[in-house]
Amino acid sequence: MSHPEVEVTSDGAARWIAIHRPSTRNGLTDEVNAALIEAFKAAGADPAVRCVVLTGKGGDFCSGLDLKAAAALVASGAVADTDKHLRDYFHGLIRVIRAVDKPVIALVDGAAVGFGCDLALACDLRIGTERTRMGEVFVKRGLMPDGGGSWMLPRLVGVAKALELMFTGELIGADVALALGLVNRVLPSGEVEAHTRELARRLAAGPPLAYARIKRAVYGAQSLTLDQALDVEREGQLELLRSRDFVEGVTAFLQKREPDFRGE
Repeated sequence: MSHPEVEVTSDGAARWIAIHRPSTRNGLTDEVNAALIEAFKAAGADPAVRCVVLTGKGGDFCSGLDLKAAAALVASGAVADTDKHLRDYFHGLIRVIRAVDKPVIALVDGAAVGFGCDLALACDLRIGTERTRMGEVFVKRGLMPDGGGSWMLPRLVGVAKALELMFTGELIGADVALALGLVNRVLPSGEVEAHTRELARRLAAGPPLAYARIKRAVYGAQSLTLDQALDVEREGQLELLRSRDFVEGVTAFLQKREPDFRGE
C-alpha cells in the first residue's frame, strides 16, 4: 500500500525509502510499518533495484513506536491482539529488511531510539552524522527490546556492552556509536546525503549475485560452526564462478575498465 508518510524514490539503481512523520520524530504506526514492508518487498523483488537506503525526514531517523498513537488505540480498545500487532507490523518489518538480498544502508541522522535503533541495526550498513543518537530505551518504559535488538546488538558490540546499553537505556552519540561499530561512518549532516547517494550508487554498480551470497554467508554464519560456514562459502563460490558476472569481472580487470555487472 502507498502511504503519504512513507516516501519511495529512485536514484538510478538505488531505491530510497524515507519515513516522513517529523511531528513524531518519525514514530511508527501499524499503517506506516505496513507501507514500509511493502516498499522493502517491492525493492527486494525488483531486479532493477540494486541497493536500498532507509532514512527519515525532518531531522531524525526514527523514534520507534509512536507512543501517542499506540496509547490512543489502547484507550479505544482498537488494539485487540497485541501479539499480532507486534508480530505482523513490527517483527514483520525487521524480517523483510533482512530478507532483501541486496545491500541495505541506513542513513541515521538524529535519533534512532527504541525500535528505531533496532530498525537501523537490521540494515547492513549505517551512516551517521554528528547529530546521531542511538539507544535501546525500552527499559525506561518498563519494556525490553522487541525489534531484534537482543539478537543484533550483542553480535555488534559484545554481550556485556549490549546488556549495559539495554539495562541503562543510555543514549549514545555519534563518536561512541562509531567506536562500538554501531555505525560504519560519521559525516557532517550537511554532507551525509550526498555521501550516502555516492555509496549507494557504487554498491548498486556491484555484482548482485555476489552481494546475495555474501549476505547469506555472513548472517547465516552466526549460527554455524566453522566447517559449516566453509561449506556455505564453497557452495556460494562455485555458483558465482559459473556466473556471467565473474567472467565480466575478470575481463574488466584485464581490460583495465569498470565491470558491467548484471546479476547473471
